[in-house]
Amino acid sequence: MIILSRPVEFEWDQGNLDKNWLRHGVANTEIEEVFRDDKKIIGPDFKHSTTETRYFLLGKTSKDRLLFLILTLRKGKVRVISARDLNKKQRRFYEETIKVA
Repeated sequence: MIILSRPVEFEWDQGNLDKNWLRHGVANTEIEEVFRDDKKIIGPDFKHSTTETRYFLLGKTSKDRLLFLILTLRKGKVRVISARDLNKKQRRFYEETIKVA
């Protein structure tokens, strides 16, 4: 399990500043919002943790948009690798998990 300090700090640079907006229509402000979702789900992304430890996050924005993130931690900051809308399977998993919690 990943433990995130409050407040979470983000690493935005030329490599990831507009990438998710251009590819998936997800703004950085929306990405940051899902970290405030009390029901967010965070877990290890074993499949993509080849050169560094990566995590997935399923969470909701303030406008109820459900997002899927891939992220890593670098020097205590969150670096978002990818952000997009949840697919059907991920949406079902998120909704079923928050019902149980």
